[in-house]
Amino acid sequence: MFLKDFEIRWSDLDANRHMANSAYINFMSHTRMAYLGQLGFNQKSMAEHNIGPVVFHEHVYYFKEAFPGKPVKVSLEFVGMSEDGMFFEFLHNFYDANGKNFARCEMMGAWIDLKERRLTGLPKVFLDAFNTMERSPDFKLLTKADTRKFTQTPKDL
Repeated sequence: MFLKDFEIRWSDLDANRHMANSAYINFMSHTRMAYLGQLGFNQKSMAEHNIGPVVFHEHVYYFKEAFPGKPVKVSLEFVGMSEDGMFFEFLHNFYDANGKNFARCEMMGAWIDLKERRLTGLPKVFLDAFNTMERSPDFKLLTKADTRKFTQTPKDL
């Protein structure tokens, strides 16, 4: 399991003076990109292959409030990927200084070809990197059907 350390800053708070929803999202995104950076996914390498990550959904579950000035650890677990690497799923947990789990998030996304603006599988170099990642015990091979488990459709005005 990959862990990233953070400190809750004043700018991470909401009107109730605890960690804001947007801070959870930002901490998770930073954790993912820090880990992927270790695998060779960075702005330069993604630009060379014209790909970028997109988020389908992030379902956050809050168990307890988190307050400023306290250290926080955010985990990343690799829980799913399609054979071609197009789709991926991560699990994030938030831990306080005592190791108590105060929030969890299930996140699913995909890779987009930034030129064609279409979802795409990963180039071999990135697929090979993903295949080196430690997988959670409940890792699942994802299909397109898995991306539709929370199906929502637009409803125009």
